[in-house]
Amino acid sequence: MRPSGRNLSEMRPISIETGITKHAEGSCLIRMGDTHVLCTATIEDRAPPFLKGTGLGWVTAEYGMLPRATNSRNRREAAAGKQSGRTQEIQRLIGRALRAGVDRVALGERQIVVDCDVIQADGGTRCASITGGWVALRLAVNKLMKAGLVTSDPLVDHVAAVSCGIYAGQPVLDLDYAEDSEAGTDGNFILTGRGRLVEVQMSAEGATFSRDEMGKLLDLAEAGIVTLVAAQKAAV
Repeated sequence: MRPSGRNLSEMRPISIETGITKHAEGSCLIRMGDTHVLCTATIEDRAPPFLKGTGLGWVTAEYGMLPRATNSRNRREAAAGKQSGRTQEIQRLIGRALRAGVDRVALGERQIVVDCDVIQADGGTRCASITGGWVALRLAVNKLMKAGLVTSDPLVDHVAAVSCGIYAGQPVLDLDYAEDSEAGTDGNFILTGRGRLVEVQMSAEGATFSRDEMGKLLDLAEAGIVTLVAAQKAAV
């Protein structure tokens, strides 16, 4: 039995509310159970210096967690004077994932920055950030298209992410914190709307896993991505 009472293949309740902030070109609040992430997308008229003159656009991401997003207060990273290694790893992951669904030639020589701020954390914050980040990105690109600043749609596919793991000896979909903290195997699966793999992060947290178990987790992830992409489509 899962702590939440969910079936092994059951996702947490998902909602994506758009237009959350006044100034960002694209914004949404994604809720996956008790994990809530505010995602905003900002269009910058120039690409990073390393892309100058190439005609290619860029999508990047920043990630952060509010001090009381968790059970106890975390010190703001700005107060510490630097980002943690975890934060840097997650925001690079979000950027890589979102770029997988972008035609950078069609985007043109500009940059879109996706900010993901965790308001409340209960496991799967990076997955929620990627899924919600795509919605914010979609809304920002819609504004570019409406203004006639791009000639074709730079977003070639949806990108979404979900966690899966081995909990109490059984493969489960969409881990919350109670499961994630006790999982023998933990994985994050990032896929496109067409079911193409973008990135898979898997690790044995307490027990090694077999190829067959990895396959079962991928099967669960593919089903979860279908649900998440449907939520993205409904939101935009």
